[in-house]
Amino acid sequence: MQKVLFVAHCVLNTASKVVMFSDEEMAEEEALRRRFLEAAISSGVQLVQLPCPEFSAFGANRWGHVSNQFDNPFFRKHCRELLLPFIDQMREYLAHGERFEILGVLGIDGSPSCGVDYTCFGNWFGNFSDRTDLNEVLNSCSMGHGSGIFMQVLKDLLSEYGITQCVHLHGLFASEPEKCMGLLT
Repeated sequence: MQKVLFVAHCVLNTASKVVMFSDEEMAEEEALRRRFLEAAISSGVQLVQLPCPEFSAFGANRWGHVSNQFDNPFFRKHCRELLLPFIDQMREYLAHGERFEILGVLGIDGSPSCGVDYTCFGNWFGNFSDRTDLNEVLNSCSMGHGSGIFMQVLKDLLSEYGITQCVHLHGLFASEPEKCMGLLT
């Protein structure tokens, strides 16, 4: 039986990510990503890359965002349109359960889009140049329990198509590396 795992875009393509300036944070994330991919490949898991809604909406030169900024009908519609073909793929794999096992979806915890158990929140909006409280606003960003908007839309679609019980979401998170490694065994 072939095992199939749907993964957030940047699990396979870090070029799509917002530019990070913390070398330590980038190295920690890259080490976990490589460890996960090596384990997936050696376990024979087939990886299906989901699209990146942030890259496709805002491009490579975007600022970092918080989930509050993406929680609007326009971004949710964009996510839904990107995800519908993948829902069809999931349904087709599930229709052939004798051949395929969907291990789930792997998101990136902390992401405003692809966080599964954790996402970033903040009261970010408006023009940067005229703000007298910019540092306060930037410091208001916090990590909290919750899903990013892309994963929220995916959960809604899984429910809408009646496959919530068949496809589970998991988050890749540097401070909890073993949380997702168990999916591959």
